[in-house]
Amino acid sequence: MSTPRLYLDQPLAEGAEVPATAGQAHYLGGVMRRGPGDAVLLFNGRDGEWAASIAALRKDRCSFRPERQVRPQEPLPGCRLLVAAVKRDAMDWMAEKATELGIGLIQPVLTRRSITDKVNTARLSNIAQEAAEQCGRLTVPRVAPAAPLHAVLDAWDATPLLVGDERRESPPLTAAVRAMPAGPWAWLVGPEGGFERAELDDLRRRAFVSTVSLGPRILRAETAAVAGLAVLQALAGDWNRV
Repeated sequence: MSTPRLYLDQPLAEGAEVPATAGQAHYLGGVMRRGPGDAVLLFNGRDGEWAASIAALRKDRCSFRPERQVRPQEPLPGCRLLVAAVKRDAMDWMAEKATELGIGLIQPVLTRRSITDKVNTARLSNIAQEAAEQCGRLTVPRVAPAAPLHAVLDAWDATPLLVGDERRESPPLTAAVRAMPAGPWAWLVGPEGGFERAELDDLRRRAFVSTVSLGPRILRAETAAVAGLAVLQALAGDWNRV
């Protein structure tokens, strides 16, 4: 039987009893059929991963007793995903997969062809948390509020930003990655229908941007997001760590 793994926004220290959320209490008691004394794993993005036990559990109330740290804390990854706002199901799926792929920040952006100007940040944050619990990472990516693309670019730092060019007028992503300096990076995927020409022209004028191609086929936005992240993690990310 697998040990439940849960994220808590609470300090974790040996012997210090910490409360669970009502949702976690229901999950442990009603879904997982666990009770006091059963083992859990806890993490909070700051204190590493802890082996703990259920101290008390009753309906929508639960508390844990951390016993020992089993993994030291790792820093929040510096890589980012920027994605034009799309339909809810696609946004949900991208948030889940970006978390599994080790992204530190998910930034929804609004473009001229975005099909929606509303993004449920709280929902995406919950999806990212659940994905972090399942995939074993020790941090939960931050989901930033949706913002116009130009505003995000105007406030950008020097982090290299690779942008998917659906017109395939740019060099392959793999070539651009090999030419990048070592360090954090970001990946930007446009909306259904792609960026408008003026948006691509604006992107190309910015020194930190490289537009790239993802091959000969037209990809859905969510496919392009995940495909690009996989290439970036394989060539310039933590997939190379021993």
